[in-house]
Amino acid sequence: MRKRRMVAPVAATLAVGLLASACGGGGGGVTEATGTLKDPITVQWGEPQSELVPTNSNDTFGSQVLNPMFTGLIEYTPKSFEARNAMAKSIALSKDKKTYTVEIKQGWKFHNGEEVTADNFVRAWNYGAYAPNGQQNAAMFNRIQGYKEVHPADPDGESGPKKPPKPTAKKMSGLKVVDDHTFTITLQDPFSVFPTKLGYQAFVPLPDTFFTNREKFVDHPVGNGPYKFESRTPSESLTLTRYKDYKGEDAGSVDAVKLLVYNKVLTAYQDLKSGNVDVINTIPTSALANGRWKQELGERAISRERMGITVLNLPMYQEKFKDPNLRKALSLAIDRKKIVKQVFNGEATVADGWSAPGIPGRTDGACGQWCTYNPSKAKELLKKAGGFEGTLTLSYNADGAHKQWMTAVAGSIRDTLGIKVGLNAVPTFSTYQDQMDNNEMVGPFRYGWVADYPTPRTFLKPLYSTGGSANNTGYSSKKFDDLIAQGDQAASVKKANELYGKAEQQLGKDLPSIPLFTQTVKGAKSNRLAEGTLNTRTNPAITTFKVAEPQQ
Repeated sequence: MRKRRMVAPVAATLAVGLLASACGGGGGGVTEATGTLKDPITVQWGEPQSELVPTNSNDTFGSQVLNPMFTGLIEYTPKSFEARNAMAKSIALSKDKKTYTVEIKQGWKFHNGEEVTADNFVRAWNYGAYAPNGQQNAAMFNRIQGYKEVHPADPDGESGPKKPPKPTAKKMSGLKVVDDHTFTITLQDPFSVFPTKLGYQAFVPLPDTFFTNREKFVDHPVGNGPYKFESRTPSESLTLTRYKDYKGEDAGSVDAVKLLVYNKVLTAYQDLKSGNVDVINTIPTSALANGRWKQELGERAISRERMGITVLNLPMYQEKFKDPNLRKALSLAIDRKKIVKQVFNGEATVADGWSAPGIPGRTDGACGQWCTYNPSKAKELLKKAGGFEGTLTLSYNADGAHKQWMTAVAGSIRDTLGIKVGLNAVPTFSTYQDQMDNNEMVGPFRYGWVADYPTPRTFLKPLYSTGGSANNTGYSSKKFDDLIAQGDQAASVKKANELYGKAEQQLGKDLPSIPLFTQTVKGAKSNRLAEGTLNTRTNPAITTFKVAEPQQ
């Protein structure tokens, strides 16, 4: 099951800055070389929940490491999120629109010197899909012919007592190596948006050493990307260094980047101001009032559109939340506009659906009336639901910048509906995700999602399809599932997106979660960086970092 692409930090685009002191965010000019292994550029980070294996890691903290370490067939540009060929020289589709012939570029090597071949892709994908390997990204391969044989469906769902049948094959029949630099991918059915998915980290190649000594790889991952693994101190930091023989377009210029674990957003913010960290991608909510953070940071402040959305998931596996009247009452009781204005100082957008506003092909307004504050209608629906006994508990992870806006959401529900509302702050992001995965939530819980690939499907299929890889609500709708399936087999990407839009409108009828807002990505840089970019999916694009030139 793939339940990880949840958002913790917030990303942004770094602007060209001023020259600065070697210690980081202070004033003055850089007087000696920085960005070296001895004095690396430092970046705010958080401990990933899972091991750093591309087919088994899909939270944002894991991606922050794996994206610069690995390069797949396709990559997404940091600024525009557009898909372009990376290791793929060509990807040709057959007349029946089911088989892709992939030719990869020659001369690429893994960081340990192994040549990257077609077999490295095929072997990695088969490993990720094979059920006994327990990879969390396994569902990403479910469109490939033969997936059902290597990953049989659980007959009564993951929470049921029955065990899934054993696989009847170890390799997907839809993957065939033609030669060292060519392989074919045959899908079960035509899938118009399949090529756009190939930029997601689950589809990268893995070196032979992964299969001969997996344990060693987990401790010291080996990729084929612009940056290679240098060292790691669990729960403290991880260091990447530039791979000087990289063959791709974005080779990077900073020799070393150190990712620092922060459990408190405010601490990272203070460290940025005092010059102890170079890049942060989250601003504490307390600093947003009246634009204080921009006043304090000046040209170092960063703000841009974000390819993600924040919702309150509803645990429909709890009996009380199965009533749609209660779910709709809660949504109508939240004054989103007021929260955006007072808590986020206007630097967020009220949600009108379940996909990010900037995603290509999106259908606007899917949430309809349910995302508009309506106290009288909220009370009416709560009454239809039989009221609410006890305390409504809202959960969130405490190591993100969520306390103030979650408090505001809780207060809006309490004041509007006249019920008791409490907050549950789970200390760490990874623990919080474990609780979601195990269906342990007793009330609405914060959930964030960033796009894996540039189509509305990325916000819909994983989160809301029956048994979806990131379905943490327990929602199941045949109408929704059918519309997603029809979109998957549409003749064109445009037609597919229209059908995905109809599926999103079905969520507007059922409301398995409550759309809240899309935050503007906010972050900051130290003056040690002359330029650099963080992408719309919240992760630093370290290949774009350039340190300020030392002054004489």
